Amino acid sequence: MAVAVFCNVCFCEPHKPTPRFSLTSCGHVICEICLQKGKKDECFICRTPCRTLFLSKQTNPDIQSLFMGIDTLCKKYSKEITQVSEFQEKHRKHLLAYHRQKTVKLEESLKKVTQQMYQIKCMKPPEQTAQIPFSSTSRNPLSIPSRKQNGYSSCSLHPGHPSTSQ
Repeated sequence: MAVAVFCNVCFCEPHKPTPRFSLTSCGHVICEICLQKGKKDECFICRTPCRTLFLSKQTNPDIQSLFMGIDTLCKKYSKEITQVSEFQEKHRKHLLAYHRQKTVKLEESLKKVTQQMYQIKCMKPPEQTAQIPFSSTSRNPLSIPSRKQNGYSSCSLHPGHPSTSQ
């Protein structure tokens, strides 16, 4: 049920012979007869400066909604809210899928690089990674550090697992 519209001065309701109604910028509804009795650009009720807007079927929908029944208004905005919610959810899911896909690609790249680094580490002989300056003291076979002293040992096939030779 719509809100009853009536003049806030004479309390008449709209009927076919009744004059038009206006809404003031201060929120009062005034019939055309009472509006003519008051001062121009001043509310007949609260005496504040105001503008008036004639109410009709061509009135802005936001203004018309002020006179709708709450149940009608709830149904109208419920549909709009549902549409907005579905739209936003669709876009959130799309963004989430993008970030998930990007994360999977980054994880694959990280795994690949980690495997490559491990393979490179296992392929290099310790002599290439730790160069000892060649001097007269290094010619003595006893002065060359062993693999264990270098901190190198044989690599296992799986990173993180000790080899059987350790």
